Amino acid sequence: MLVMISPVVDATFVAQHPAAVLVDVRWYLDGRDGYAAFQAGHIAGAVWADLDHQLAAHGAPATEGRHPFPTPEAFAAAMEALGIGDNTVAVAYDDTGGLTAGRLVVMLRMLGHDAALLDGGLRTWTGPTATGSNPPRPVATFTPRPWPAQRFADADNTGSTAQNGGVVLDARARERFTGEVAAVDPRPGHIPGARNAPWSAVLDPDGHLADTATLRAHYEALGVNERNADDVVAYCGSGVSACMNVVALEHAGFAPPRLYVASWSGWSADPERAAELGA
Repeated sequence: MLVMISPVVDATFVAQHPAAVLVDVRWYLDGRDGYAAFQAGHIAGAVWADLDHQLAAHGAPATEGRHPFPTPEAFAAAMEALGIGDNTVAVAYDDTGGLTAGRLVVMLRMLGHDAALLDGGLRTWTGPTATGSNPPRPVATFTPRPWPAQRFADADNTGSTAQNGGVVLDARARERFTGEVAAVDPRPGHIPGARNAPWSAVLDPDGHLADTATLRAHYEALGVNERNADDVVAYCGSGVSACMNVVALEHAGFAPPRLYVASWSGWSADPERAAELGA
């Protein structure tokens, strides 16, 4: 399977593809209930995806982070429950411009499925909305496929890339990157040699993704170029917001970076791994 659509689409694309499955991926680090937010108001016809239980696994060691990827079989079952099959076009959104919706987009595109982020998400949507629970979905068949190893970096890969002149992008807010705020992580700081690339920096003030020229300049300033774009690693707190950098880099015309899924939550859970503080 080959991805055919852009990683970012707009409301016009949604209108032109009525069979596409709109997926609401609202989830909040502060503990707010994403499904309650969905029930209070969502894009008409959308389904809600549970990031914690459909887009992540449980019971893994702490060094695998707070949101490790599910098994291919578990992910396939989750997609079928959402009405996403082998040939379904999926368009994901949230209310933050892609902070959490990007996770589903990246997972599906890794497997060759047509999936995209709805530019601007719910904040800029002017079409019909609805309230209430997930609507029933038609039966779908989603074939389990192994996660492609070449799209991932583990802790050793990430650390060596950062230390040997590669580009490792940390999508967390600056105060978490510097260690001023530890938030939910075992230790403050960042992976030594990583560069701070907050996920929110790829958005315009109105909540849309910045234009491709602006995105290219943004990533070039962080050290990404055509020569090294195949060996960039993206991480964040738990492998969720890092997906915004994955989507934005591809949208800007670069190769998608490898994803360190365990991210800082996994790295900082290992006392043997160094933490760097400051900018």
